[in-house]
Amino acid sequence: MNVLPTPLGRRTLFQRAGFGLGGVALTQLLRQAGAESPETNDEAQVGRVAAAQQPHFPAKIKNVIYLHMVGAPSHLDLFDLKPELQRRTGEDCPKDLFEAGKFAFVRDLPTLLGTPDDPQHRFTRCGDSGLPISNLLPHLQGVADELTLIKSLHTNEFNHGPAQMFMLSGFGQFGRPSFGSWVNYGLGSENENLPGFVVLITGNVLGAGSPAWGSGFLPSVHQGVEFRSQGDPVLFLSNPKGIEPSSRKRIIDTVNAMNQAQLADVGDPEIATRISQYELAYRMQTSVPELMDISSESKAVHEAYGTQPGKNSFANNCLLARRLVERGVRFVQLFDQGWDSHNSVFSNVAKKAKQVDQPVAALIRDLRQRGLLDSTLVVWSSEFGRTPFAQGTKQADKAGRDHHKDAFTVWVAGGGTRGGMSFGETDDLGYTIAENPVHVHDFNATLLHLMGMNHERLTFRYQGRQYRLTDVEGRVVREILS
Repeated sequence: MNVLPTPLGRRTLFQRAGFGLGGVALTQLLRQAGAESPETNDEAQVGRVAAAQQPHFPAKIKNVIYLHMVGAPSHLDLFDLKPELQRRTGEDCPKDLFEAGKFAFVRDLPTLLGTPDDPQHRFTRCGDSGLPISNLLPHLQGVADELTLIKSLHTNEFNHGPAQMFMLSGFGQFGRPSFGSWVNYGLGSENENLPGFVVLITGNVLGAGSPAWGSGFLPSVHQGVEFRSQGDPVLFLSNPKGIEPSSRKRIIDTVNAMNQAQLADVGDPEIATRISQYELAYRMQTSVPELMDISSESKAVHEAYGTQPGKNSFANNCLLARRLVERGVRFVQLFDQGWDSHNSVFSNVAKKAKQVDQPVAALIRDLRQRGLLDSTLVVWSSEFGRTPFAQGTKQADKAGRDHHKDAFTVWVAGGGTRGGMSFGETDDLGYTIAENPVHVHDFNATLLHLMGMNHERLTFRYQGRQYRLTDVEGRVVREILS
């Protein structure tokens, strides 16, 4: 097609394209093109970022499966047992500690709340490493030697939405790229028929919403693509009624010719993104349905994960995550809603632990058996932790735990990490960090390092300055690396 006689606005261009093409919903997708350096910021080119790109230095891993427990699990009742806190349950929280903190709901001096000392909630030393893990997670106890616990993480935000954004983008407000988008920008995709960054959700969308996997000021080609377990895996992926694949291909080719002409005229990288989204949407019509059909997996695999084909479940999403990294998807993010515990914390954490324990352990074992764990990192995170004191009532079985930003636990398993160890310690009450503090920026710097990226060099120029995931802070936590 020749150059258009007059420039078209974006709205007009979409209106003329018509047919509800799948690409309209896929503004975040990546196309195969010529390689660009992770440090290239040319705004006329970044919408054309390559499939696979070279990292800054040899990487320990190629893929990340990032499990975010939305609402924040009570780490004290899962990974960081405090016998002194158990002994002092019911006592007033030390006044000096409480007054130094910042909490979402508790205003008056609360009472301390330890983990119940019963068989269900007790901790067991697991594996050759003797890593202590709650009996609420019996399957995870079986893979303890693969886990590296970080018990001294701390963050800047104490409410869910801002804390989710801070954990996942390094900034407590909307507008910055998410972790997966930075990875997609820096390394690209290894599969030209699938996005480089895929999102799977169980339960309601987290408080931060889609910006938690958004591209911020990066071109939208880098944002995460949400795959659904029911209906079209991606909205509008199927052909509209009456449209054959050959007809759709002609439509895409025609629309892209128009877009190419507009791109040549105005040089907007979002037009390059639009071109790529149409092309990838067409290719995904074949690749995605096969990927999402977990019924092809063996009976043994389904029993290991606890999956049920056709259902929307965390177990199904864990199995899909393995299938995605098998096919070269760089970054897979799972969100699991329901961990907020402002009342009845012990029953709630037991219920949620039962839902995720088996599939997470099965995922780690499955990756190991298939030779994928050495090149894949599994991350368990949340936006913050939970307080060692009671919220709402002094009756322990009905009490909750408030938000706690100053000390909580995350863990990683897989390539480049030592496994079977914990790093960092909290005090005897689990209130403050006593040893080896790790800030969110340190944690993110470490994850990027494992992928072969220097967090200080992975930058993008926006509004006159260079931005990065770790802002102006961050150190690699080398003590947990193998």
